[in-house]
Amino acid sequence: MNKVQKILLGMALAGLALMLCFPIWFGITGAFSSQWELETNLAPVFTGTEEMVTWSFLPQAPTLEPLVQVLMDAPEFFVMFWNSVTITLGILAGQLLVGVPAAWALAQLPLPGKGKILSGYIVLMLMPFQVLMYPQYLVVRDLGLLDTLGAVILPAVFSTFPVFLLHRFFLAIPGEILEAARIDGAGELRIFWQIGIPLGMPGVMAVGILSFLDSWNLIEQPMTYLKTKSLWPLSLFLPQIQLKDIGMGFAAALLMLIPALLLFISGQEYLEQGIALSGGKD
Repeated sequence: MNKVQKILLGMALAGLALMLCFPIWFGITGAFSSQWELETNLAPVFTGTEEMVTWSFLPQAPTLEPLVQVLMDAPEFFVMFWNSVTITLGILAGQLLVGVPAAWALAQLPLPGKGKILSGYIVLMLMPFQVLMYPQYLVVRDLGLLDTLGAVILPAVFSTFPVFLLHRFFLAIPGEILEAARIDGAGELRIFWQIGIPLGMPGVMAVGILSFLDSWNLIEQPMTYLKTKSLWPLSLFLPQIQLKDIGMGFAAALLMLIPALLLFISGQEYLEQGIALSGGKD
């Protein structure tokens, strides 16, 4: 590749990066825009007229009013925020308790039919929520969890994605280390706890970050299982926004983005290590 091709490729990638960053910039500038400016720019989206939607690179009259409104005059925001925290932490804790041992067993223990089990995991992982919605709904209803936060947490705890991904991480652990531990008299539980967990920690952290991002933004599951609005997570706060509340919608979206962004930045190193290790061994 010559110098001109490298420059063109760099320009193309820079343009693509700008396109991918535009929704974030759109949300940030909207959170600091006045209500009248937002109504003027976005009215065609809500009214269905054929007028063009307009947007300025920077707010014409920057203001903190939308953020103040959400934080001071919208108590339902905090209720939904803590519902999101409860759902996300419940799912993460459950996936760690269930997914990590299951992945270790499939990767390192001599279980019969492991190949078929993994194939089943792949099939289930590829199925969208709409396919599994009705069976999950029946199970949740029969357990008496319908219209409770447990209805959202329980199905996600047994998600196939964490097990499948962690299985790859645990496979990358050198077998010589495990055999040496067995020769020294260590049992399988001790090997899992003192060798598997520490060596697989980048994978566990990577799965935790990805699961947090997925759980924090759940929409379909809460809409299906939760009928009481006081139980709704923050992800359902935004679909209720109308044109007269559009400023609050942008502010709420920005506040909802902050925890996920901070977690991603703080755990980026683990995420990169985990992604690298996941392809380290077939």
